[in-house]
Amino acid sequence: MLRNTHAVSPLALLTFLVAPAAAAAEESAARFDIRYIADVMSNLSGGLETGSRYMDNLDLSLEVDAERAMGWNGATLFLYGVYNNGKALSGDLVGDAQALSSIETGVEAARLLEAWIDQRFLDDRASIRVGLYDLNSEFDVIDTADLFLHAAQTTTFALAQSGEAGPSIFPVTSLAARAEFRLTDALLLRTAVLDGVPGDPDHPKRTAVKLGDGDGALLVSELEYGAGSMRAAAGYWRYTARFEDLETGRLRRGNDGIYALVEGRVYEDPDDPRRGLALYAHGGWASAGVNPFKYSLAAGAVYTGILPAGPEDDLGLSVAWVESGGPYKRADDALKREVAFELTYRARINDMIAIQPDIQYVINPGVAPDVKDAFVIGLRLDLAWGTDL
Repeated sequence: MLRNTHAVSPLALLTFLVAPAAAAAEESAARFDIRYIADVMSNLSGGLETGSRYMDNLDLSLEVDAERAMGWNGATLFLYGVYNNGKALSGDLVGDAQALSSIETGVEAARLLEAWIDQRFLDDRASIRVGLYDLNSEFDVIDTADLFLHAAQTTTFALAQSGEAGPSIFPVTSLAARAEFRLTDALLLRTAVLDGVPGDPDHPKRTAVKLGDGDGALLVSELEYGAGSMRAAAGYWRYTARFEDLETGRLRRGNDGIYALVEGRVYEDPDDPRRGLALYAHGGWASAGVNPFKYSLAAGAVYTGILPAGPEDDLGLSVAWVESGGPYKRADDALKREVAFELTYRARINDMIAIQPDIQYVINPGVAPDVKDAFVIGLRLDLAWGTDL
């Protein structure tokens, strides 16, 4: 009987079939992602009036490794579009300053949020990014705070309130140039120059780029330190344009501020390191002469892996506090501070679906003396899907 010298083992056949697919995934030149978030939130008491709102946000993004796609060494291309239905909980029902939902926009619109080219050099220790740019994609970022619905948890409110139409962050961004340099393995320095007025305030539904007309520029620098699971950063920002003084009404320079943040894991389950407790805090200061709020502070705790079945859920508790500046308090007879508490729980159904019940309580919404404390409950549905191209 002759021996079949060409027989293939089942393991070898499996390796033959899987290896090309794995290699193709490793060498993919682009990534496409879709994410849909829906918030159903109800103001049960206090605020401006009771009621409910359905808010949604659709993200579409495409990232292209230009080196693999077209041989452009060290370059990345990125496009990111968003759609929001424009419903408003804070604006219509609660009246708070900080926004209880991070996807609230108040304007129904489809916009291009980011469109940039990033060029890396010096063995990837430095890069320059130019185009339509979301400042909060790299500056003032706190990953742990992504769990929470409250907008002030993800962007320091002292910075978020600034500018004629806000800084270049969601949902309206501006042209920018950002430079980044890794000083050491632990230290990263980044700086950016952005158009001082993102979009077109007269036509908020449009994706618009308008330069000049006294817009000036927003200048931001940040130094970031990271070691293990701990991370800290501090930044300084300043507008070059003139702004109306809250007391005199005259135009003046000097709209600037600072922020600082720290986050990290403080406990890990010895039997499963995916489970554990993470803490964070971030705060900021802004010029009280031209900004309503002088100080802001937000902090939170997130425990991952509450259920014994697996570390696929997160429980979080946070607080967001802002204090009005003296000129604003005198001009508008405002209260001293607004404080918002949030308790939330996110359960991942699978890799694409997560649901998240949420409770928030706001003290002194909008620092308005005639608006009562608000109690809000909500539910977030988060759907995400992505593929390599």
